[in-house]
Amino acid sequence: MNMNHAMLTDLYEFSMANGYCATLPHTDQAVFDIFYRTVPDHGSFVIAAGLQQVVEALQAFHFDDTDIDYLRSLNLYSEAFLNELATMKLACRVTALPEGTPVFPREPLLTVEGPLMQVQLLETLLLNLVNHQSLIATKARRITAAAEGRPVMEFGARRAQGPDASVYGARAAVIGGCASTSNVLAAQLFHIPAAGTMAHSWVESFSDELTAFRAWAKVYPDNSALLVDTYDVLKSGVPNAITIFKELRATGHQPVGIRIDSGDITQLAKQARVMLDAAGFQDAKITASNALDETVIQSLLKEGAPIDNFGIGEKLITSASSPVLSGVYKMAALQTDGQWQPKIKVSASREKTTLPGHKQVYRLYHRDSHRAFADVIALADEILPETIAVVNANPLATQTRVTLADFTAKPLLQPVFAPGHTADVPTDVFAIQKYTRETLAALPEATQRLVNPDFYPVYLTPKLAEMQQKLIAVHHGN
Repeated sequence: MNMNHAMLTDLYEFSMANGYCATLPHTDQAVFDIFYRTVPDHGSFVIAAGLQQVVEALQAFHFDDTDIDYLRSLNLYSEAFLNELATMKLACRVTALPEGTPVFPREPLLTVEGPLMQVQLLETLLLNLVNHQSLIATKARRITAAAEGRPVMEFGARRAQGPDASVYGARAAVIGGCASTSNVLAAQLFHIPAAGTMAHSWVESFSDELTAFRAWAKVYPDNSALLVDTYDVLKSGVPNAITIFKELRATGHQPVGIRIDSGDITQLAKQARVMLDAAGFQDAKITASNALDETVIQSLLKEGAPIDNFGIGEKLITSASSPVLSGVYKMAALQTDGQWQPKIKVSASREKTTLPGHKQVYRLYHRDSHRAFADVIALADEILPETIAVVNANPLATQTRVTLADFTAKPLLQPVFAPGHTADVPTDVFAIQKYTRETLAALPEATQRLVNPDFYPVYLTPKLAEMQQKLIAVHHGN
């Protein structure tokens, strides 16, 4: 089924757009920000991902005759509005953090500016793309950090929530640090190394395990990674693997290793390592799989499990322990009669009150060490002075104001899409992965901890904080 992603939206987006068309000037412009409030898995940051797909969706955004006919059949919308959709050409401008950037709560990671009706229609689609891939990239970062440099293979296609989630989840997993994927379509589309061994059904298809291993080695003499837990890892699986490895070596081939997919992986891996080494196969790798995540990986390595690679499926592709990134899309400014007005969503909860106006996010680095120590959210037309008194963006912070000095400020939001022009957004997932590692390396190590990470400060400029306070006061009638 071919799907037009312009139709991937909630009904109320069309209903609001129809209402704008009927009641507001078509010249009205708006600014919306995408940001999130809560980090999955009690972490410190999220890895921004999905930007390539955002740009591709914007480039292809249109409504065809079939779409217009369907919307007409709902008997909700005016012909004037449907005609607007039929002839629509996106006139929006998008700025975004580069894919792979660690982004902190309340920071805009993507901003859309353009005609109000158009910007409204983009909400669901953009959130769908950004929330999903950012969630999986963030989970992959946690898992690969726990693996401490050992390669992690993404194995989750069969457990993903649908084909798109499996393909784009694999892409995001590589951005977060994975080395390969079992998903052949994702490997093809994004030039990711395809990885995999065999299933238990291969072993069960032969009269015995040794015969199954020998058949595999005959077909794949240079890719003999054998699954050893179909029957008994230590009594048959590893001994039979060693037999095959000796046969391979005798014919000039180098065995890859074994995979353990069940049981007490720490104890099995330790004993398998002893057996492989004693047989002269010190270079044979041990791969562990079976519903692993960062917590299990840390436990295995702490117990001294001699594992060389990890295959991670459902816990990664679904981010099972924290399966939702609740990114939101909120209006920040509205232009009426040529005049921009900052907009705010006020809540009884200070945490849910939004930041108004056109904004830019700066990452501040110590000049001597080039290590990041804070982020500052500013209004887009502000230039940060060399010394600045800032306000803590965290509404729960006890220290609300500090003065920052002796820093280098790097603006993070960059133009990626405009009418008739698209920025050169990186598409090489391993180049994005490299950027992710470099930007992570600049953050404080304590901020990157998987358990109880240290708080990384995000501040507001006085001008932005004052604007927010004034708008809150207006809406409270003060």
